Amino acid sequence: MELSHKPVLLHECIEGLNIRPDGIYVDGTLGRAGHSREIARRLTTGRLICIDRDLSALDAAPGRLGDLMDRVTLLHGNFSRLSELLSGLELKAVDGMLFDLGVSSPQLDDPMRGFSYMADAPLDMRMDKGDTLTARTVVNQWPQEELRRILFQYGEERYAPAIAAAIVRVRGQRPIETTFELVDVIRSAMPPQALREKQHPAKRSFQAIRIAVNDELTAVERMLCDAVPWLKPGGRLCVISFHSLEDRLVKSAFAQLARGCTCPPDFPVCVCGKKPQVRLVNRKPIVSGAQELEENPRARSAKLRIAEKL
Repeated sequence: MELSHKPVLLHECIEGLNIRPDGIYVDGTLGRAGHSREIARRLTTGRLICIDRDLSALDAAPGRLGDLMDRVTLLHGNFSRLSELLSGLELKAVDGMLFDLGVSSPQLDDPMRGFSYMADAPLDMRMDKGDTLTARTVVNQWPQEELRRILFQYGEERYAPAIAAAIVRVRGQRPIETTFELVDVIRSAMPPQALREKQHPAKRSFQAIRIAVNDELTAVERMLCDAVPWLKPGGRLCVISFHSLEDRLVKSAFAQLARGCTCPPDFPVCVCGKKPQVRLVNRKPIVSGAQELEENPRARSAKLRIAEKL
């Protein structure tokens, strides 16, 4: 069943990358290797570089990629260190890159990783188990104002002040150790009408804490700065985001790269000398169709943006 797993926007990503059989490509978020498998299948003399910060994804990759491994290089690391990772391979440029942002299906499906509010587990949420910061530390040690900030900023949680206050009140009596304990605290802080909403009451808070634990938005910003300089002219950068904060970063970065000149609009001539670095392949984000949404509900919030280096 795992090998039949279909990754989000698979056809659109493969089409967007415009793969050459002899090209060099980067899958910056290996995960379950669904995208990687389809990229590698289209290579002959080319190379696919698969990056993941989660060692379990890398350990499982040979079983998932099988006889395609002879054209694949596995790298352990955070895509925020993209330049460093690619420099270590003595590469000069690549033909395309794909980044599927957010938490991967194996991480969500493994209850002991602590990502899900639907299963009881120790509060962890680390994408890289070698990192020191865990969700337990954030929940039990971060100041109330910082908790409020991340819940509001990263989770867009309108009840952030009340939830942060409830966390601090409960942890003053005993540490909050598990996902279900945290869910109970979140529920206790929300009004009855919020608990009746279709969305799980802890969804936004769990998203916010996960983003903070893994410093996800900073990683995306750094990746977006590093990626385009590594592309050959005509090379494509494909980025799938799953929530508005990520998509906003991608949209803004792509727009700046496509614009070039940063002079004020009232300047009669350009004095900055900056030229557009990319063209936007799709002005609006590509989203999943009805059939994919029926097969994979997790694709509901996915947005794909593609830029081509000039």
